[in-house]
Amino acid sequence: MSNLANQLVLAERQDVAKGIRLLLATPLITERLAPEAFDLVRRRQVPLAKWFEYHCGWRLMVEPRLGYARLAKVKHEPDHTRPARRARSGHAPFDRRRYVLLCVVAAELLSGPVTTIGLLADRVRQATAADPLLDPFDTSSRAERMAYVDALRFLESRGALDTVDGTTDAFVESREAKVLYRVDTTLLVRLVSAPNGPSQIQTGPEITGERFPEVLAQLLREPRYGDGETSASDIQRNLWLRHSICRRLFDEPVLYRADLNEEQRAYVTSLTGRQVLHRAAEQAGFLLEERAEGYLLVDPDGIATDRKFPDDTSTAGVAALLLLDALNAAPLGLTIEQLHTETRELLTRFPRWARTYRGDDGAGLLVTGALELLTAFRLVTRTGGRVRTLPAASRYALTEVRTTEEAL
Repeated sequence: MSNLANQLVLAERQDVAKGIRLLLATPLITERLAPEAFDLVRRRQVPLAKWFEYHCGWRLMVEPRLGYARLAKVKHEPDHTRPARRARSGHAPFDRRRYVLLCVVAAELLSGPVTTIGLLADRVRQATAADPLLDPFDTSSRAERMAYVDALRFLESRGALDTVDGTTDAFVESREAKVLYRVDTTLLVRLVSAPNGPSQIQTGPEITGERFPEVLAQLLREPRYGDGETSASDIQRNLWLRHSICRRLFDEPVLYRADLNEEQRAYVTSLTGRQVLHRAAEQAGFLLEERAEGYLLVDPDGIATDRKFPDDTSTAGVAALLLLDALNAAPLGLTIEQLHTETRELLTRFPRWARTYRGDDGAGLLVTGALELLTAFRLVTRTGGRVRTLPAASRYALTEVRTTEEAL
């Protein structure tokens, strides 16, 4: 093989590795919002699609003319660590009302490629009024208009909605605001990442409460793995083992052996399983750390995640790291009250730090934010009223104190 051919092969490998990590961090990449990332995925779409299909069973859809690439991740376990968030300052997670409005807005946007914020609000009001399970949308309420705007801003951030004229936030102050939108209906449909479309699932007014998990299971059912553990063939079971393990390894901060069933643990310790994991990690540009407790992928370039830990850019991130020191020193864990006490001591010790958390409930809010971050990175767990560290937390155990108050 010539030197030029070697260089081309090496360049493709590097592009594919970067493309995998880009898509893991941002499963929806649009040409308008991320032109360089989209161009890389477009050029290497064939090897990227093959990698995701073989290792994770995830479908990669690239539409060069429409300008987007969508990796359809599928997870069977509910994940509350990545909620939709508001675009305004604070980036608070969506509440139930905002999720409802987001779904209704998305459904009404499918009616045409162009609309206005007022016409869309009228359609949402009519749709919610006609559904006995939904609270009617009231544009006279400022809180309702804020929730509506948050849903629209979410769709804008994904590229499914484009503002042609006006500003979406103006609707918060006045329901008479004039905003014109262009709708990408094709991309809008792709936002739902599930093997089965919601329209294929039998639903009705009775599908509430206890039956909702059943409906969700139907939405996420993948026939290629068989109808269940007892009816699946050996080929289907092996496929499920590879996909289920790789999905968790590449989509979660840590994969603990304790979270795997007996078959999965046997697979990751087998020669074939170890080869699959190591080869997949290498092709994606990760360093695979294997410990007695489980597995962890390290991205030397920090591309593959939308959040980082440690994170000194946010107060909650700093608090999480400081509280982790206390938790690592307590083998039996700490109660929420003890964490509140630890946080109050930190606020007293560093008077110039966390100034926005100096109110009566400042310590409680800081603990909530820190625990949310530590839970998302699978560093702690809450059981029996206590917060305990998980094995990966030992990576951040305090060994030497070098930070000064001025640095905080």
